[in-house]
Amino acid sequence: MNETVIDPRFRNRERQPGLDLLRALAIIVVVIYHAALFGFKLPGRIDRFGWIGVDLFFVLSGYLIGGQLLAPLARNQRINLGRFFARRAFRIMPAYFVVLAIYFLLPSWREYPEMSQPLWKFLLSVQNIGLHGGTAFSHAWSLAVEDQFYLLLPFILLFVNRWPPGAMIVPFVIVFGGIALRAFLAYQNLGADGVPFRGFQAWIYYPTWTRLDPLVFGVALAAVEKFQRQWWKRLMDLAIWLWLPALGLIAFALYLGESENLTVTVCIWQFPFIAVGMAALLICAISTRLPFCRIAIPGAAFIASIAYSTYLIQKLVMHQVLQLLHATPEAVKAGSTPIIALTSVWALVLVEVCVYAAATLLFLAVERPFLQLRKRLAPRKYALQK
Repeated sequence: MNETVIDPRFRNRERQPGLDLLRALAIIVVVIYHAALFGFKLPGRIDRFGWIGVDLFFVLSGYLIGGQLLAPLARNQRINLGRFFARRAFRIMPAYFVVLAIYFLLPSWREYPEMSQPLWKFLLSVQNIGLHGGTAFSHAWSLAVEDQFYLLLPFILLFVNRWPPGAMIVPFVIVFGGIALRAFLAYQNLGADGVPFRGFQAWIYYPTWTRLDPLVFGVALAAVEKFQRQWWKRLMDLAIWLWLPALGLIAFALYLGESENLTVTVCIWQFPFIAVGMAALLICAISTRLPFCRIAIPGAAFIASIAYSTYLIQKLVMHQVLQLLHATPEAVKAGSTPIIALTSVWALVLVEVCVYAAATLLFLAVERPFLQLRKRLAPRKYALQK
């Protein structure tokens, strides 16, 4: 399928293969991670690392949305807040509200019976506050983080534009403030066997104020690109030396979390280490010194286009596949055995195909028409890929 035709955002501009590759990788590993939670596990439990795909999404969002907002400031023009928020609304809300309606109107379709948050929290995009896992639509926590980020970032950038020292002070305060806050929260929840996972989820993993590192690093890269061209050129030239240290830093951060219990060190440093590694990979993806920005991987652009729909609908589909295979907890309790083993190749292929097929339908039926409407009512002014 022609990705330029299917995605109206790229009718009049070229795609960036490196960014497509990163977005595609991010959604693929997240889907693999969530599928494992439903029993569709990969050999060696390598699927347990897939949660870092969300951090990659955060870095990409920081870079792309930050670049969109910084572009007019770099030209000594003002940010058009009306256009920005209108474009974000057309991009985010339609598919999100469709899936949200399914969760609240068709409870039998949910992956878990319980919705841990009331409807108003999902409508205001604050569902990540006080959230705990093992509940329906819990993966929407990251959408809340991004929505809150989109809401505040324009005003932060306007403030920094009026007070230049803030360009260094604000990111420093956010990143090191997050480190200090995670340290405080980790020690507050520390028990005899480390930090309890439930407390870690509720106080450190899900809240916005402890997950801003990758978003800030993404915006910082966009700021360097727009305002410090010499620095940016040096980063692009260094890219050939960055990919291996980036992967090493991410691997080290994941290794820290392999201990039997959650430690204070993991709570404090794992997220910023991963964020720095992901930011370095983003540099590698867009540098002309490496092939990623020139060579389009077949299918990556299409998967990147449907990534948002995929993220929204994935768990609903996984639950339906479990029902199809008679592998739900209720069926198992009733004595039913799965039609095929969930860890078999066929089960893994089936759940992946179903997730991306449903995401394609959601994209074509809901997301794409509103992107076309956005193009007519709130056309973009600067060439970006978000």
